[in-house]
Amino acid sequence: MDATTALLVLAYAMALIGLVGSVLPLIPGVPLLLGGLLLAAWAEDFVYLGPGALVALGALAVLSYAVDFAAGALGTRRYGASRRAALGAALGALVGLFFGLPGILLGPLLGAILGELSARRSLPEAGRAGLGAAIGMAVGAAAKLAISFTMVGIYVVLRFS
Repeated sequence: MDATTALLVLAYAMALIGLVGSVLPLIPGVPLLLGGLLLAAWAEDFVYLGPGALVALGALAVLSYAVDFAAGALGTRRYGASRRAALGAALGALVGLFFGLPGILLGPLLGAILGELSARRSLPEAGRAGLGAAIGMAVGAAAKLAISFTMVGIYVVLRFS
């Protein structure tokens, strides 16, 4: 295996892990994806991806974090959640990873409810806040995943067309 092939294998592995990480909180998905795509471009001496494409990929990476943050904030604000609920949702998502798909889905909801209850809110208020935080996190993750696929799409179109 020559050096270019080895670098491309590493780059595509980074990009694949980055795609997975764009929905899992423990893996820095978008930075890994961007790093993988940049490594692939570098391995091929930037023949297929020029400065404009690289700037676009970087801008999309930044946009993914802005959209993720905004979705989480809007979800918690729309349902009247406190900062503790948002923190609880993030911690719940992290702990939920250890319980598979049910944990990933229920972790943010339960974490937000517990966070809201720790802020001395009533159970109905905590439930609404938990729902809002979970919806916000889900919308943010979906948007981040869509932007990640857009980044991959840009690379694939430029590289293989």
